[in-house]
Order: sequence, then C-alpha cells, then structure tokens
Amino acid sequence: MSYQALARKWRPRRFTDVVGQAHVVGALTTALEQDRVHHAFLFTGTRGVGKTTLARLLAKALNCEQAPCAEPCGVCPACTGVDEGRYIDLLEIDAASRTRIDDTREILDNVQYAPTLGRYKVYLIDEVHMLSGHSFNALLKTLEEPPSHVKFLLATTDPQKLPPTILSRCLQFNLRVLKPEEITNQLQKIANAEGVQADEVGLATLARAASGSMRDALSLLDQGIVFGNGQVTGAEVRDMLGMIEQQQVDTILRALAVADGSTLIDTVAQMASRAIDYMAALDDLLLVLHDVSLYQILPEAASAKQADSDLVVHLAGTMTKEDVQLYYQIGLLGKRDMLLAPDPVSGFEMTLLRMLTFHPAGEGGAGSSREPPAQKVSVPKPRTQGQDSASVPTTGASVDSLPPTEPAEPASRQGPSAPPETDLADPDLWATFVDDSGLKGVSREFAMNLSPRSYDPQKRVLIVSLKPNLAQLHSPSRQASLENAFSQFNGAPVKLKLIEGSEESPETPTQNRARHDSEEKAEVYQTLMEDPMVKDIMERFDATVVPDSIRPGKQQGRAE
Repeated sequence: MSYQALARKWRPRRFTDVVGQAHVVGALTTALEQDRVHHAFLFTGTRGVGKTTLARLLAKALNCEQAPCAEPCGVCPACTGVDEGRYIDLLEIDAASRTRIDDTREILDNVQYAPTLGRYKVYLIDEVHMLSGHSFNALLKTLEEPPSHVKFLLATTDPQKLPPTILSRCLQFNLRVLKPEEITNQLQKIANAEGVQADEVGLATLARAASGSMRDALSLLDQGIVFGNGQVTGAEVRDMLGMIEQQQVDTILRALAVADGSTLIDTVAQMASRAIDYMAALDDLLLVLHDVSLYQILPEAASAKQADSDLVVHLAGTMTKEDVQLYYQIGLLGKRDMLLAPDPVSGFEMTLLRMLTFHPAGEGGAGSSREPPAQKVSVPKPRTQGQDSASVPTTGASVDSLPPTEPAEPASRQGPSAPPETDLADPDLWATFVDDSGLKGVSREFAMNLSPRSYDPQKRVLIVSLKPNLAQLHSPSRQASLENAFSQFNGAPVKLKLIEGSEESPETPTQNRARHDSEEKAEVYQTLMEDPMVKDIMERFDATVVPDSIRPGKQQGRAE
C-alpha cells in the first residue's frame, strides 16, 4: 500500500478531532442539534486551519444516516463516502480553476434536482473569492432563492474580495490561526501514534515554523521524519529549516548586550558555513527580544508564558528597556531591507551592526551613534597577542571548580586605585574598579556579574561568586586579565577565587549601579517636587510629574 501523507491521514473525521476552532465547532454542533442549519455558510481563515475540513464534516453530519446529529457516525455510506471523496451528493468545486461563467452555470443548472442518496445536495466551493464577477452574479441568484434540499458551503482565504451581496446571504465563521502550543500538542499525539521518536524542542520548532497552520505543520513533520531518518530532534529540525542554532542566538544577544562587535562578526561568519535562512534568524532574535521586553515590563506575564529563561533574565538585567525596544525595531526594519541587500548574509550582518551602532535618544540624543563611555563599549579593535578573546564560549565549567589563575605582576599604576587599608570585598569598591578598569567586551561583562565575598590579606586572595547560569562568561584568559587589572587598581598582586553564587550573594557592579541610579533618581525627584517653580506649574495646570520621566543630569541635583 502506498504511503499516505500525514496531512491527509490525520485529517479530522469528527468535530471533536478539530484542533483550535472550538468557537466554530460549538456553533455548528448547536445548529445541528437544533436542526436549524442555514442554507449557506462561509468559512474564512488562512491556509491549513480547517476551512474545508469543517465544511466536509458539516456535509457528513447533514447526510449521515443518523442525521440530524451533532456528530456524524463515521461508518454509514454517507460518512465513508465523504471521507473517501466519492459521495455523489457532495460536489466539491475549486473556484480557482473554474472561474468562467460557463463553468458556474453548468454547476448551478443542477441545483434544482433532488439529491441522489442523502437528505441534502451540498455544494462546497473552495477559494470562492476567485470566481469572476459574472459567476458571482449567477451564484447570487441561487443564494437568493435556494431549494430546500441544497446547502452551500463556501471557503476562502480572502473574504474581502467577496461581494457584499454574497456575504450578506451567508453565515460567516472566521477560523483563527492555531497557537504554537496547540500545534505542538497535536504533533506529539501524532508522533506517538506513528511510533516516531520526537523531542519537545523539535516539535515546538516545527509548530512555530508552521505559522498557525496545522496542515503546514503536518507537512513539515513528514519532512522532518525523513530528514532525521525516523527521528525528529531540535537540532535536525533547525538544520532542515536552515535556522540559526540556539547557541548562536544566545551568543549574538549576549554580545549585543556588551557591544562586543568581534563576537558578532565571528558568529555571522560561523553561520555562513551552513545554509541559513537569515530572515528566520532575525525572527529568532526578535522572539527573544520580545520576551526580554516582556520580562522587563511585566515579569509575571513572562513567567506565565514560561518566557523567563536564564538568557532572558540575564539580558533583561544587562540591557536597558530602551535598547531592547530599539534592537527590536531595527530587526523589523532589517527584515524589510534584507530583500534589497546584495545578499542575505550582508543584510543580516548590517542589521546587527546597526544595533551595535545606534543608541536610544535618551542616552545621547535622537538617532545618535554609540560613544565609548565606561558603561557602553564600542566595537572592539582587532585583538593583539596576549589580549583577551571576545568570543563567548558555548560551554562552561562548573563555577565552584574554576581554578584561580596566577595574576601577572602589576605594571605601573594608572588612574584611580584602592586606598590603603581598604576592604577589597566591598561591593562599592568593586563597582568602582570595574567602571575605571578599561575592561571591554565579555571580560567587562564577566567582571560586572561578579559578587565580591571576602578577602584574605595573608594569601592576597579575593573570593568572588558567579551565578551558575553565567558560567560561560568565565575563561582562564579573562580571569588573568581581570586579576592583572585589579592588581594594578590595588597596588599589589591579588588572586581571584571563584565560587558558585546565589540569590543572596552581595551586589554585582550591575546591581550596584542600578541601586545607585535608583537612589539618585529618587533624590532628584524629591528635590524637583520641592522646587517652588515646579509646584507653581503643577497648581496652575493641574499637572503631575511622571517619576519614570526624570533622569539625573550630569550635574549633581539637576534633573532632565
């Protein structure tokens, strides 16, 4: 027996089998139970969401031997005939190939004749919007005065092209696109029934690629089974679809967060070795940025949709809200511009360079490019021998087992340094050091996420902690660079010993900066609210001051 495609084999045979269209199924079953079935129905929606499937199920229910019933029996001649496409009283018409008036008249001339086997003669016209104007006129005449034994079931992906006179004579049901989780659950059910080994990541990736269409998802599942030699895994599916690898998504976004241009370019070069769909790659980046923005603004909503992954939480704490919004907008525009780029690779790369270059208006002026201040680094220069690598490793060792690296002997000190008899484990001191250190790229991010715990002056060892989900930031060369810089800052050699961090760990420089910014903002807000001029303006115009709109200026006590 020849193989039957999954999209055909798993076409719903009963209303209860239909996925994601409960609002339409409920209305149809109620009409059938009460025997109040209209003479014309219009099913609208994008491809593969169940328009013709629901029409066929309705045709079965109308002509089933147990009719009228909300569920066709599935075993009588009418039910089996409809399932096999050979029921004489169900006339399926493809309007895309029969647009001429002569074709329509030939079909409608037989409307007057009674059904041969069933209770109703059912006309199922697919893509009805493709009919010509004359054909619509002929159809309208029949819809105005239909025989009692005829039912019209119309389906279209573009209802706007139907004349209002046709729309007004039909009961219209709008089918929605399916949610990714609905498609994933159905794919899992089918994979289990077919004896196919499939992991959750692979099925979820197929569901997202289907863009709300169950038929597309089943076709992709068929393709994935063949591509994976009987197995459907996340890696195989992404390779099949030409999608960017998840670790590359992580690397790109982490590099963007610290303005690490070298890592961005290196990652794009790695991607070029595979057949990547760069439009889909931008989509992957945009999806994560959406989750980051959601977590920053409504963390409880992000948790509810399980979007609070380690990557999302990390980026939400590293990027500003304005940066995330700007990156998202640049990504959307990049998808449009990629069609005009000399090639997809350069279009994708240019989009990332725009994200790296431009900065929100609130941090340097509208449309301004990035400056290289201490907190925002510019694109790193090419590395010289002995300089820290800027690439983000894809794997990392457990934090508590990382060996301390012998620091280089400090060179002549430059810039501010730690005063004598200072507690080197003070979070404020560590934050000051990171700000003045000149560290760049991932080395700076590594330092920004370390929490000083305690200092042993005898051994000259500073114990710092790093959360396990950030272990990939560590490398021996980065630790050596950090120890060398801190030794210069301290004026004496210092070793670092890493241990695993927790939620109760002391402040990291990132958290320290956020706290100081919040305190400064509150102080400026209080000063502003006590200003007589501000009070006068508020009283005259019944105005209020929005706290989030206040930003401390460069001068102490000045608000913008």
